[in-house]
Amino acid sequence: MTEPLLAQVLRTVDGKDDRLNEIVTSLITHLHAFVDEVRPTEEEWLAGLDFLVETGQEWCGEHRNEFILLSDMLGLTTAVDDVNHHGPANMTPSSVEGPFHSPAPTRELGAWISFGPERDRGVPTVVHGRVLDCDGTPLPGAVIDLWQANDTGLYDSQDESQESGNLRALLTTDENGGYWFRTIRPSSYPVPTDGTAGRLLKAIGRHPMRPAHLHVRVEAPGHRPLTTHVFLDEDPYLDSDAAFAVKPELVCHPVHREVADDRWELDTPYEEIEFDIRLAPTNWTEENAK
Repeated sequence: MTEPLLAQVLRTVDGKDDRLNEIVTSLITHLHAFVDEVRPTEEEWLAGLDFLVETGQEWCGEHRNEFILLSDMLGLTTAVDDVNHHGPANMTPSSVEGPFHSPAPTRELGAWISFGPERDRGVPTVVHGRVLDCDGTPLPGAVIDLWQANDTGLYDSQDESQESGNLRALLTTDENGGYWFRTIRPSSYPVPTDGTAGRLLKAIGRHPMRPAHLHVRVEAPGHRPLTTHVFLDEDPYLDSDAAFAVKPELVCHPVHREVADDRWELDTPYEEIEFDIRLAPTNWTEENAK
């Protein structure tokens, strides 16, 4: 047992930041408990350290952060998200950001956000809805940051055939809190498996697939920012998302429309997704909700 060693190590945690002391003390305590429980060999411990070194040196850079991917794949990102984003019962739930967010170009409402070769291959899709507060009052001027993968599951940062900013947009809601844009239907896709996260998934017998989705981040004055997903129902990976990010309230049903529709400026059959977003006020607390 390592209790005397643990006590000795914990006595050295005495910084000026009390919260940092609390976090480091808990981390040390849990890591020592892990060693006591698992009793790793020296070779296993060094292999773990090498795994972390490789993750940082080989798989983290401007367009990719493998540590975020590992956090997602182990359910840790969702766990942190869940403890930090309580809100009113009718608030749109938050969800993980993922490793592929980057600055998006400003676009007008109704714009096409798809400009790559996927535009010719994919299913035309219109996405629309409103941004509201939790009482149902529209929030004009809310800023919506959108990003998605293409029909083969690749983001612009992964795919040389896409220009930077493809399938991304910054939109501002209208006087009724409304928004809409045109895109192609996203597809389910595997997370990158060429790095340490993929190697770990394979070693523990897990698939790397994420269900089809759009990423959404919303900000409005007087309300808490929200980062979330829009998932498509009937996707085979909804119940086994590699990032553990699916929540029932975020699953939408795309409606297939056979007839062209002037309302959305589409002259071919398309799919329609409606997704309203409800934001919690900045000053919301569990206490004032009782």
